[in-house]
Amino acid sequence: MTPTRVLQLNVMLMTRVPAPPPADIASLICGLRAGERAALARAITLVESRRPDHQRSAHQLVQSLLPHTGTARRVGITGAPGVGKSTTIDALGSHLTGLGHKVAVLAVDPSSTRTGGSILADKTRMAQLAADTRAFIRPSPTAGTLGGVAAKTRETMLLCEAAGYDVILVETVGTGQSETAVADMTDFFLALMLPGAGDELQGLKKGLVELADMIAINKADGDNLARAKAAAAEYRAALHILTPRVAEWRPPVVTYSALTGAGVAQVWEHVLDHHRRLSATGAFAARRREQQVKWMWALVDERLRRRLATDPKLKTRLPQLERAVAEGTLSPALAVEDIVATLGL
Repeated sequence: MTPTRVLQLNVMLMTRVPAPPPADIASLICGLRAGERAALARAITLVESRRPDHQRSAHQLVQSLLPHTGTARRVGITGAPGVGKSTTIDALGSHLTGLGHKVAVLAVDPSSTRTGGSILADKTRMAQLAADTRAFIRPSPTAGTLGGVAAKTRETMLLCEAAGYDVILVETVGTGQSETAVADMTDFFLALMLPGAGDELQGLKKGLVELADMIAINKADGDNLARAKAAAAEYRAALHILTPRVAEWRPPVVTYSALTGAGVAQVWEHVLDHHRRLSATGAFAARRREQQVKWMWALVDERLRRRLATDPKLKTRLPQLERAVAEGTLSPALAVEDIVATLGL
């Protein structure tokens, strides 16, 4: 298959393909286990669907595939807009496929606050990876999910693992929202920073650095090299006053260039070193178990929010409560009590 044809196929799989009917679940599982890219795309569409019959089928699908999941390296990648997340993923993913890995990229796109639609065009920046037969790129809209992580990203990771992808890269929006969600669903949380962007320690104010397993300063090339090294030194000094997420690992600070590829291999070596150290003490397995429990509670939260939006008793009551709160005649606390009572909770 030519690189041009692979790129076309990847672009096709970025779009929404029809979800399979419930009767096709068995054949879909076979296709996934065989590593069929079209089957993976259809499965992801199924778990992202909000139709009740699709949701029931998606639950059956994920449950059936659980024995074939859990072996991939899950890496979350975040950073402010313009830091070079897509370029970094393109360079890192291509490095990994060159080593023989199969790489799945779950690129979480911002949803329109007015229409709910997502902006998927920036995924074309991963031109090299998109033409790679050992890579799979799937954009998903955030749909307002906290931290810029699509509500179904956890299920999508499992589907990719069942399809044989051994490295999962999750790119988040990185627009200043809480990134706790992606840190709670990945094994390694990589925070990308820019040199010479003004306040080098701005990340500390957002709490991002406290969540990171590593800080990587991008664009460490040419005239930026000295500034990148200076920024790295400042972050290293700042990290000394913070308590690491786990006792077994103190987050390193590295410099690299996604444009030239310099330092990209070292970034991956740190990911592997992190896995070795945490696995040796049982901390890695403990983190995975904790992720599963947090996934359960995230689904509980999603179910409750869906009920709020669809409960027939609230459809007429909510506009009245919102109007009263907006006019200042009812406190938000009492409005919440009214909603809870209406739901019978």
